[in-house]
Amino acid sequence: MTRPLIALPGRRSASVGVLRYSGTVAAEALCEAVWAAGGEPLILHGPDGAPAAGLACRLSRFDGLLMPGGGDLDPARYGQAPEPETDVAPAHDDSLDFAVAAGASEAGLPVLAICRGMQVLNVARGGTLHQHLDTTPSHLNVIHAVEVAPGSRLRAVTGRDRLEVSSYHHQGVARVGAGLRITATADGGGIEALETGEILAVQWHPEDLASASAADAALFADLVERAAKRAVSSGSPHPKSP
Repeated sequence: MTRPLIALPGRRSASVGVLRYSGTVAAEALCEAVWAAGGEPLILHGPDGAPAAGLACRLSRFDGLLMPGGGDLDPARYGQAPEPETDVAPAHDDSLDFAVAAGASEAGLPVLAICRGMQVLNVARGGTLHQHLDTTPSHLNVIHAVEVAPGSRLRAVTGRDRLEVSSYHHQGVARVGAGLRITATADGGGIEALETGEILAVQWHPEDLASASAADAALFADLVERAAKRAVSSGSPHPKSP
């Protein structure tokens, strides 16, 4: 089969296993979920000092984009000062992710965004975040329920009105960015999914349960299916994969 190429923005790590230096990495669970769905996961490198260089052109060579989780966005991106609970990610990650968001929009890539990825897309469209959610129970490292909006892509993809999801976050969407539609909420009203056009974004981590949860696996299958259709329509000349 021909596997559509799915870009995953890499995360900088000061040390990685047996490597002698720092590394650019992606979570194995994300790569496995994309692979199991029929896609070819490829880490998108952000060059040191110029992570945004030429991204729109580079992204046009891919068929889809998976925006991963990560650390907290710099609140300056949405006009706020950091609160005590905010642990800002490296500036490199913010620069890369916001350039990727813009480049993917320009290239018309199908997108699945996860946790921080959803927050990046929201802020890129003029939205804001709650820097710390005072929820009971916390959504940090728990499984909880979300309600899915009728008529949404999320509803069509998962086939469910209510999902049990794995969360690992302490921030969330406050003001929704331009053009985005809320398509899932947690008990208490927290925003758990956003959609528009080729974007499906979720606040939880579907990779955590993808091997056992058909609904979570379906999110990756949907991304790969949309990417495959784009590859066919654009005539992408990808080599055959086993």
